[in-house]
Amino acid sequence: MSKIKYDLEIPIHASPSMLYQYISSPSNLEEWFADKVNARGKVVTFEWDGTEEQAEIVTKKSGERIRFKWLESEDDESYFEIKIQVDALTKDVSLIVTDFAEEDEVEESKQLWENQIEELRHTIGA
Repeated sequence: MSKIKYDLEIPIHASPSMLYQYISSPSNLEEWFADKVNARGKVVTFEWDGTEEQAEIVTKKSGERIRFKWLESEDDESYFEIKIQVDALTKDVSLIVTDFAEEDEVEESKQLWENQIEELRHTIGA
């Protein structure tokens, strides 16, 4: 089964520079994304409930975005990316999450991201 790409745009009231720290730094990712996060070079190990998943940082643009590729999905085009977007007129800040999921898991995956971003909002007081 091939994975389907989807995007989520979630408004968040926070400064882009602070948000970038929360999407790129292992210690800040531990506060909202995973139980434990370790980075060695470009390889990042995420841990949830004792289960480890490793991803490689594919793209990292300071203050703007970070893209990871799960090591276990090397044979496909999937990745997940968290991008900070600032509206030019209103200066509203949003997080754009791009991810891939199996067709029957897209809604569940979106819900998981929304819960994670809600945890981020709570963590930073946004």
